[in-house]
Amino acid sequence: MFWTALSMGALAVAELVALLVLARLLSPNEFGLYAAALVVIKFSAIFEGLGVAPAIVQRPELEERHLRVGFTLSLILSIFVAGLVWTTAPAIADVLRLPELAPVVRICCIIFLCQGVAMVAQACAQRALRFRWLAAVDACAFAIGFVIVGPVLAVLGFGIWALVGALVTQHFVRMLAILVGQSHPKRLMLERRAIGELLYFGGGFTLARIFNYLASQVDRLVVGRWLGAEALGVYSLASQLMTTPAVIVGQILDRVLFPTMALVQQEQTRLARAYRSSVAACALLVLPASVVVAIVAPEIVLVLLGAGWQGVVAPLQILACGMLFRTSYKLSDSVSRATGVVYARAWRQAIFVTAVALGAVIGQSWGVTGVAFGVVAAVATNFMLMAQLSLRVTGLSWFEFAAAHFPGIALAGVVGSGVWVTADLLRQAQVTPLTILLEVALLSCAAGLVLCSVLPALFLGRDGRSALRLVAGMAPWLQRSRPG
Repeated sequence: MFWTALSMGALAVAELVALLVLARLLSPNEFGLYAAALVVIKFSAIFEGLGVAPAIVQRPELEERHLRVGFTLSLILSIFVAGLVWTTAPAIADVLRLPELAPVVRICCIIFLCQGVAMVAQACAQRALRFRWLAAVDACAFAIGFVIVGPVLAVLGFGIWALVGALVTQHFVRMLAILVGQSHPKRLMLERRAIGELLYFGGGFTLARIFNYLASQVDRLVVGRWLGAEALGVYSLASQLMTTPAVIVGQILDRVLFPTMALVQQEQTRLARAYRSSVAACALLVLPASVVVAIVAPEIVLVLLGAGWQGVVAPLQILACGMLFRTSYKLSDSVSRATGVVYARAWRQAIFVTAVALGAVIGQSWGVTGVAFGVVAAVATNFMLMAQLSLRVTGLSWFEFAAAHFPGIALAGVVGSGVWVTADLLRQAQVTPLTILLEVALLSCAAGLVLCSVLPALFLGRDGRSALRLVAGMAPWLQRSRPG
């Protein structure tokens, strides 16, 4: 978890710096084309591999035939998806009314081939829990692509191809590094039994992934259709401000917990303990943060977006209330995939899509805030459905599940009360929004540390204290792990 979080944090900072540099060298039109190409590539990537890599990670007993068949399937599927996107690129460009998009999308098809070749090797590395090595590979590949190649091409006047070249270079370098650093059988093989075993899991995984993608987009479609472009802009910014941290935390948890839980999927006691501890840690971190964000949302909007975006405040506050549901359900997602109940997961994600659509359609009668309420209700429904599935496979009771959240709720209540009073006093004193944010951040962090130190039984709970002991024990291990 430590290495994955460190890697994603470093990548986020590096990406911001690289984009700031490239923004000074390229035009908004070129960035727009690149963004449109990414939408096409990311959606198409859902179908690439059909869940073969997660199936390899999840299998209780992995044989050489699974690796050989998985490698063969990943090659075939990546070539098929790349060919399909290449062929339909002009039609996609016509639909989006961006004639310059077709050649950009076609060159980006190289990414599918790189991912297909490295797919099984990456799955083997995840199965072996080589998170530190994978983090280093991701960081180096991004640096070569977007810190070196992209800016150089931009300075030389390649325009949009500087961004495309950076992206393709990143994936190509990553493919080479993973293939060299993680060995696996590469002789091609197609065996009916192994294909069925891999694609049975992969099919359910892909279905759930499609529904998840639709759930993340359908609310925006409803807002754009019924409330117009201006409301869509307000809602999109509020949603992005709220969902980005939840997505990052969820990705960190999922990258580590899925392969880790898959290793102990047949040991229900260990699986239940891991799930309960993860839920408790998530509540302890996310609940206080969501309360603080809801309180200082006006200052967040003023500092990040400016005075012209006051309409973002209300939907941001409402969406902040659903931060735990959006983050914690990722834990249930990891458990369901680790134990192979992918079709039970898939139909729950189908209900999630329906709930988001209904919540958004009903809520649009009350504007953007109504849509936000409807989406939070849908996310809460999905959280409960996925929790029920996780409790079923781990044997954990609803009481134990609820008890894991109590320390986080207590900490959020006390910290939130202090932040509310402090923010109100600072506003009355007409302190600048940036100063309010800084003082609230310091107060909430200090208050959280003091409360957890003075009353650990109440504000940390059993799982929190266990996690704290684990983190404290990492110091000598990190010292030993330094190179040289």
